[in-house]
Amino acid sequence: MMHTAVGWHVELEFQEDDQHTRAVAMVRLSDGSEIRAHGRASRHDSDANQPRVGEEIAGARALNELAMQLLTKAHGEIDSASGRTSHSINV
Repeated sequence: MMHTAVGWHVELEFQEDDQHTRAVAMVRLSDGSEIRAHGRASRHDSDANQPRVGEEIAGARALNELAMQLLTKAHGEIDSASGRTSHSINV
């Protein structure tokens, strides 16, 4: 059995102000496609201004959306190759 090492690089970028953080997650796949996803976080007025927390929340939401898009892409590829609807892929 031959093993092949494959790697993906995921990029996360943030835009933020005093109240909001927006994140964009992007991955380039070996088939040449790119998948992008977005996440947001908002600071409540009573919360301390902690930009890192906003980045963690917005980043996690973007990565979660990225994961769901990858699962959808995989389902489409399975269905296309098999000619039938694939079973649900558990997260």
